Amino acid sequence: MTERFWETKALEEMSRTEWESLCDGCGKCCLHKLEDADSGELFYTNVACRLLNLNTARCTRYAARARLMPDCIHLNPATLGQYTWLPSTCAYRLLAEGKALPPWHPLVAGDAQAIHRAGLSVRGWAISERQARDLEDHLIAGAL
Repeated sequence: MTERFWETKALEEMSRTEWESLCDGCGKCCLHKLEDADSGELFYTNVACRLLNLNTARCTRYAARARLMPDCIHLNPATLGQYTWLPSTCAYRLLAEGKALPPWHPLVAGDAQAIHRAGLSVRGWAISERQARDLEDHLIAGAL
């Protein structure tokens, strides 16, 4: 049996390749969110960054995303705690909370399409920010 590095290494011990492979490709972190200025409450939308390929749920310009989209997050072990809004299914969040990766995660399933078949990616319901007008018109109910 092949070693499952995510079960034996802390997030801080992972190589860049291992860290990057934790991303399940859901695309949810690429959705625009709105924060209530008074309460601090966060609201999710179905509007994705213009760099997100809505069919694959992957960034089309991943290596250049920080330059092209200054607000794009740079997730790493040191910054992980800043992103409390990460979806409850996010592998980074799950592992940081001491939880296991779910069966549909590409590393567990051995199939990058498993997340889409499980209906847990933005495929089929997100729209590009190029199509959206007011983000307030695109709020979705509940947390991701």
